[in-house]
Amino acid sequence: MNNLHDLGSGLAGTALYDAVLARHGDMWEAAHTSAKALTSRPVDTHPVTASLYQGLPAVAYVLQTAGHDGYASTLEALDRKIDILVDQRLEAAYTRMASQRPPRIREFDLISGLTGVGAYLLHRRRTDSLTNVAAYLARLLTEPAVVDGQAVPGWWAHDSPRGRYDDDWPLGHANFGIAHGAAGPVALLALCVRSGIVQLPLVQEALAEGCAVLSQWARPLDGGGTGWPETLGLHAFLDGPRLGGAQGRPSWCYGTPGIARSLQLAATACENTPARRLAERAFLSCVTDDGQLALLEDATVCHGWSGLLLTADRIAADASHDAIAHELPALRERLTDHTVQHGIPDGPGLLTGADGALLTLHTLTPSQPVDPMWETCLLLN
Repeated sequence: MNNLHDLGSGLAGTALYDAVLARHGDMWEAAHTSAKALTSRPVDTHPVTASLYQGLPAVAYVLQTAGHDGYASTLEALDRKIDILVDQRLEAAYTRMASQRPPRIREFDLISGLTGVGAYLLHRRRTDSLTNVAAYLARLLTEPAVVDGQAVPGWWAHDSPRGRYDDDWPLGHANFGIAHGAAGPVALLALCVRSGIVQLPLVQEALAEGCAVLSQWARPLDGGGTGWPETLGLHAFLDGPRLGGAQGRPSWCYGTPGIARSLQLAATACENTPARRLAERAFLSCVTDDGQLALLEDATVCHGWSGLLLTADRIAADASHDAIAHELPALRERLTDHTVQHGIPDGPGLLTGADGALLTLHTLTPSQPVDPMWETCLLLN
């Protein structure tokens, strides 16, 4: 895997950090150096492997975030290649759908799939290709697949949570998280509606379905609060929601924060007040529970304090009450204390490296807040 063009754990994450600093602080030297490094080497354009977090779309996302006029012609050239990539991916997805077979994670998720490519198209405001991706995701959320003779949601993953075939998951799994599961397509479609770029009746139907599914699977946790299962095998899924469950790590990627943000966005788009209240109540119960917060072990965006803080900031901004906003100062202090005691994460990258933590600290500085437009790659804004 090419570390240079890897947004999550590679140097493209560093370039994104440089781009945000440049755009908001007029410090362009580092950004130009990073952009030159990204664009001077061959970049992955393969329809199976190129994604928002790896290859061509990752590079384009960084350049678009920087917003420098000098990158315009390069972005236009990259967009032409991304349009081809989208067409190839959609053709493969629709061929698979026709058989009613479930997809692999990498077909549709945020990190490797069409949800992620759609996030770039939304960031770039590429209306035609984005509309095509939105139409596919709407079908994914509303049309069932078949596994072992049983109807399952179209977002049922045929492979394991690790994205490969595994004896522990012989019939695949349901994944509810924002990074790899149902919450990702739901959040992207809600952001598309919010932007006004995509206006398809099927998208509203898909968002209503997303609200229903995420509301249905929200459950009281054994230690208090409300949360969602991260993953379920076929039999557990077919048995339906159960009361209780162990408290999970409050991470952006798989946990309550990302799922709650997705439900909040979808409920707002659908004007579904009960679902919106559920999302905000679940998130508030998460960030006021020391037992759940104690499960965070690092400052990363993917599964640590930074991801929780970024999500909290966006949920608070759209919340119907001030209770979550009142928790932000204490949460920022917890992140700062963690970085003082344990340091910034090692290595580059937005999701698992130092760049994500540094970008979070920069974005959430109360004295000079940063436009959160760069957070589309996390489906937060």
